[in-house]
Amino acid sequence: MLVHLSVRDFVIVDRVELDFEPGFTVLTGETGAGKSILIDALALVLGDRADAAVVREGCARAEIAAQFDIGRAPEIGQWLAAQDLTGDEGVCLLRRVVDASGRSRAFINGHAATLQQLREVGERLVDIHGQHAHQSLLKPATQRALLDGYAALDVLAGLVSDLYHDWQAIRRQRELAEHDAAQLAREREELEWQVQALEALDFSEEEWAALQAEHSRLAHAASLIEGAREAVEQLSESDLSLLSQLAGVIDRLRQLREYDPALVDVLEILEPAEIQLREAAYALNHYRQRLELDPERLAECEARLEAIHRAARRFRVTPERLPALLQSARTRLAELSEAGDVAALVQREATLKARWRAEAEKLSVERAKAAAELSRKVTDTLQTLAMAGARFEVALIPVPEGGSFGLENAEFRVASHAGAALRPLAKVASGGELSRISLAIQVAALDVTPVPTLIFDEVDVGIGGGVAEIVGALLKRLAQSRQVLCITHLPQVAAQGEHHLRVWKEIRDGATVSRIAPLKRDQRVEEIARMLGGMDITDTTRAHAAEMLSR
Repeated sequence: MLVHLSVRDFVIVDRVELDFEPGFTVLTGETGAGKSILIDALALVLGDRADAAVVREGCARAEIAAQFDIGRAPEIGQWLAAQDLTGDEGVCLLRRVVDASGRSRAFINGHAATLQQLREVGERLVDIHGQHAHQSLLKPATQRALLDGYAALDVLAGLVSDLYHDWQAIRRQRELAEHDAAQLAREREELEWQVQALEALDFSEEEWAALQAEHSRLAHAASLIEGAREAVEQLSESDLSLLSQLAGVIDRLRQLREYDPALVDVLEILEPAEIQLREAAYALNHYRQRLELDPERLAECEARLEAIHRAARRFRVTPERLPALLQSARTRLAELSEAGDVAALVQREATLKARWRAEAEKLSVERAKAAAELSRKVTDTLQTLAMAGARFEVALIPVPEGGSFGLENAEFRVASHAGAALRPLAKVASGGELSRISLAIQVAALDVTPVPTLIFDEVDVGIGGGVAEIVGALLKRLAQSRQVLCITHLPQVAAQGEHHLRVWKEIRDGATVSRIAPLKRDQRVEEIARMLGGMDITDTTRAHAAEMLSR
């Protein structure tokens, strides 16, 4: 729901900060006071197009920010997360800045956003009903989704969509197989040769590391043997070996230790060194005994290495990549085997198409039932909204080839008075009629309307008296599960609001500016009295206004 709206230098609004409450809020004021400017500002922050004319005269830019509580709308949070536009938990903050040149910038939760992203999230947050373009009910996809939601057909519609996309994917695969049969055969032949050659090589990454180490050792065996022998001799076998010299040093220091105990520390260092030298000499002796010249094994290693390098050059990869190349070739070969089986693809395509059509036909039957029921409900509601003789119809338009949506499109049609022809809702000319029709649809589909905030502008055009009370009652009923804002000229509607905002104009520093403020109980009496009696407000008018509020 809408929590806060901030407007700066927009048309004739210099600065407005408004907090909104759940339930039913009415906006009233004299004609021309700027009530619709507030809706225009909100529409702008929800993604409407902007131009320099919206910037208040003499100002550098206009800025609108709207904060929404989305704690009870997890699907909006999921959309924001998918777009990397998340902010504080349970909050969606939209901001739009338009400079005097007409250039605009959009932000969602502080992140720079495109106008399309602003529109997409806006359609999930607010529905504006009236003569404004921002109205999702005019969109065919929304009309179909509303019908499916009204009839609880979302799961079936989702299944139809999934089956259609699966069918189309197999169809494209079958067409590709038929069109590129020769090319696929050549690719398959090439891959089969590749797999055969690599399998014959029988090479792994582990073998590569071990083979390189073994080859290095065999290739330098003579040098390793000689180096180990020289090291053992210098350590322990020659007359002047390191061990014998170190032993002599230790013996001499042990004799001298009796004269100066300070030499104990030096001996504690040298004695372990002697032990380590003996262990090193032993290890080198053991290593030397294991070493041997093996020209036959060296030749085998070199031949294996050459075979591996030859294969790597043939397939234009490094030796380490040969096992991965084999796995990739096997995988692609399996894909080609499946794709190349045209008969199997034809069978799968036919099966999926039959399943899609069977489920789509079920969907069509249920849609027809729901369309008749929704048409009747909305038509009945329209009779109470000063549209006697009006008819509403959910027309199901067959689509012979079908689609992910099923076998038909849904189109909302309206005849605004008796004898008039049914026309698409999008072509209804009167903003007031369109608002009342939208109100009737919203009431009929109360439980399935996903948008949390509904705004009605000019729903009271051409009505009055008892009809106005019915409009107010319907709006109040909607507000039991939605946040509803309504711009109204009728006291019968305004009196039923739970919250009341008044808009007026005043002159400030020689310029006309629009003001808006919430009204308390006594202020509401005065405002409704003004709406009842015009400029001359009497005690009787005030009493009548107070009575309307009390009811």
